[in-house]
Amino acid sequence: MAQIAVLDSETIDKIAAGEVVERPVSVVKELVENAMDAGADAVTVEITEGGTSFIRVTDNGSGIPKDQIRTAFLRHATSKIHSVEDLLSIRSLGFRGEALSSIAAVSKVEIISKTADDYAGVRYLISGGAEEELSEVGAPDGTTIMVRNLFYNIPVRRKFLKSFATEGSYIADLMEHLAMSRPEVSFKFVMNRDTRFHTSGNGDLREVIYRIFGRDVSECLIPVDYERDGIHISGYIGKPEMNRANRNMENYFVNSRYIKSDIIARAVEEAYQSYLMKHKYPVCMLAVGVPADEIDVNVHPSKMEIRFIRQQEFFDIVYQAVSEALKGNEFIPQVILDEKEHLQDIVAEKKSLSEGAPEPFETNRRPVPVLREETVYGEKTPDLQDFFQTNRQTRLIEEPNAAGIAENDDIHANPIDTSDSLINGKPHQMELFNDKLLSEAAKPGHKILGQIFDTYWLVQYEDKLFIIDQHAAHEKVKFERLMKHLKEKDMPGQMLTPPMILHLNAREYQVLSEYRGHFLKLGFEIEDFGGNEVAVRTVPMDLYGCNERELLMNMLDELVDGPVRGTPDVIYEKLASMACKSAVKGNMSMTAAEAEVLISELLYLDNPYHCPHGRPTIVAMSKYELEKKFKRII
Repeated sequence: MAQIAVLDSETIDKIAAGEVVERPVSVVKELVENAMDAGADAVTVEITEGGTSFIRVTDNGSGIPKDQIRTAFLRHATSKIHSVEDLLSIRSLGFRGEALSSIAAVSKVEIISKTADDYAGVRYLISGGAEEELSEVGAPDGTTIMVRNLFYNIPVRRKFLKSFATEGSYIADLMEHLAMSRPEVSFKFVMNRDTRFHTSGNGDLREVIYRIFGRDVSECLIPVDYERDGIHISGYIGKPEMNRANRNMENYFVNSRYIKSDIIARAVEEAYQSYLMKHKYPVCMLAVGVPADEIDVNVHPSKMEIRFIRQQEFFDIVYQAVSEALKGNEFIPQVILDEKEHLQDIVAEKKSLSEGAPEPFETNRRPVPVLREETVYGEKTPDLQDFFQTNRQTRLIEEPNAAGIAENDDIHANPIDTSDSLINGKPHQMELFNDKLLSEAAKPGHKILGQIFDTYWLVQYEDKLFIIDQHAAHEKVKFERLMKHLKEKDMPGQMLTPPMILHLNAREYQVLSEYRGHFLKLGFEIEDFGGNEVAVRTVPMDLYGCNERELLMNMLDELVDGPVRGTPDVIYEKLASMACKSAVKGNMSMTAAEAEVLISELLYLDNPYHCPHGRPTIVAMSKYELEKKFKRII
């Protein structure tokens, strides 16, 4: 029979640390929250190798007195609460007294701290929960904490960490949320010696949004300021045109704490319901002020979940706040005509990083890298007719006389090649893959009747009416062409002049970095532009002029939602499919000549009947079915 025994303190500490310190981002979260609770108005966070080997958090807060430094690293030691009653009205970010003890139990920690009243600071070293050194040291007011070799004494936990880039992206994502939650605090985030962003701490949330997400987002915001029954909703929501394919840009803060909340998300999305298409989500940064005694933040050690006492009333208030902000606005997108001036503004802004973040005093800092100067480019808008004509010429060059077409013959819209669909006077399902509908032999017998709803082309062939979705067809043609060039290792690219600057959030940047090689082989040349910005210099020729900005952002959104795994061919096929889906435009009026070229492209595809996502490109209706509808056949 197993004996019951009390665990030793070292084992207890490591078990407790497992709940609080799940990965490097947990360490950064706890340390930065402690800095803000200490009254810091400037915080610098530096990490290397995703925070696994080194984390440094420097603040200008109140510091820790020398005689309390040991106590701070004991379990359940905290200055935030003193009794169970305090749990009912928590106003600080941290309060459980578990962070420093848990971090020290699974890493090597060095802390240097000084209060304003002390002549000198204190340096304290603790490794694996065991004290190593306590001494005086010269230091500025505030606290610097360095965490090295996280999980060095728990190898099994370290094995389950993800790549350095992924772990770093989690921390970058956290720092973005912390900066938005407290715009009055100056945050500087440095990853692998590269400054990712630096906020001024002037209290302007819009300025923080600009520095983190860039101009495109900051210029498409609607202010929110609504108060009712002691609940205050403030911040910004995005115009409907600034929508995303996932919820990653929905940011909510309750009493300056970043949280995940289904109640707030449902209220916001319901307010946007009549403004956005299905499966599109708004951009928002909303700060919610709630009386401390009406919420419970002591739900989980991560403190990401909050319970509300007045749930339905809270839902109604958030919904009303967003609805009123949306009403009365004219949502007409603004077009940037001078890309050169826009690019210059971005470079100028990046050179004007705010000062004021505390710098580590014990080591020299690497200077901020100098940005490359922008080049003056001209811009040419592609002509739709030229685009289709180029496609036509490319196809004829690649496959000369592929079906016996004379070089001086015109390319006609495709006839519909099919066997009779009436058997014994009754309709039957056509065997699309046995009898090829699109063939050169059938071309002379077809007739293009016209376009309806700027989307569908009607084609008559013998006793059938075929309806072709031009967008699904266009998507299929582009996809097949991309895959063909990829297999032949001949991917033509089109240079963008000027290059297109994209401002990515932490997860989008990490995903782009992970798939950068695949994007390059598809024809996208993308370079780092400093911080979280990238410069897109080349796009695949077949996708040029198809709103490249939206195309790439949609692709990144899908990759963030569900990373592609498998063989390289699977990844390339998925990326090409995303690209083609993004490139297809809805409600685009086409001329008959353009439709002929597009439909003719379908002739050379193995499966022209479905787009890469499974939607049909062609549907048919027989004369027999039409005559039945008109009661000509009883």
